[in-house]
Amino acid sequence: MQRPPLRQAKTIDNVFNSAYWHLSQQDFTINEIRSKLERKTENQEWIDTVLARLIESGYLKNDFDFAVRYCELAFSHELGAGAIRRKLQRRGVSLTEIDCAIERVMDEQNIDSYKMATSRLLGRYDNFHGTNKEKVYAQMTTKGFSRVEIEHALSLHPMRDTLRSKLAIKADKVDLSREIIKLHNKGKGQTLIEQELKQRQIDLSDFEDTLHQLTLVGEVDFYQSCKDELTKKRYDLSDYKEKSKAYAYLSRKGFSSDEIKEAMSPDDE
Repeated sequence: MQRPPLRQAKTIDNVFNSAYWHLSQQDFTINEIRSKLERKTENQEWIDTVLARLIESGYLKNDFDFAVRYCELAFSHELGAGAIRRKLQRRGVSLTEIDCAIERVMDEQNIDSYKMATSRLLGRYDNFHGTNKEKVYAQMTTKGFSRVEIEHALSLHPMRDTLRSKLAIKADKVDLSREIIKLHNKGKGQTLIEQELKQRQIDLSDFEDTLHQLTLVGEVDFYQSCKDELTKKRYDLSDYKEKSKAYAYLSRKGFSSDEIKEAMSPDDE
């Protein structure tokens, strides 16, 4: 919905009144107030006069003083330096003034960012049920803390050992037999299947037994699978270089040397 046109100022007093009204609502930077007054009038001389008078009388803070006040409030609400920096930059304050303000307030108030991160984490999470490592890191990063600060806070949390990644949580729900069959049907050998399941943090303590049972009932046959994969590629096994390429290909697919040799052996008459 389009914003209705603002009634334009007819005198400089109208510009003053507009500025006072905005500043009564909340603190603004000089650039923010300037933008609001430019909607009220095109007379830059009026705007410059009003801004200068407001700064002189203390109604409007210069950017550094604004940043200092913002830092004081933000730190009192356990907001980290990263978030403060992002928010002030969006409001038009220079990075130099932001960093100086952060340094000054942290020094004056003896702020320890590691302790703040620890306090914030403990206040937000009694335990880590219903969440995961990625969500915790994202939430703490949004609140302005660095990875080092987050890791320090986590190291002091009494329930830290229960915080798990999305991958690990998902792995708990995996049916090992089903995953082995699925990867086998995609033409992957035992070694590659193990590697992929390990990368997904799936528990492989029963892998050998599960694979043995699947082989016994005919759900998995790596010898046949190796032959099928070789057939798909149509290598000329009478050529030494082609044969070497075929062997390397099947090895990358996770098949054993015995499986590869049998697949590459000529069929008996």
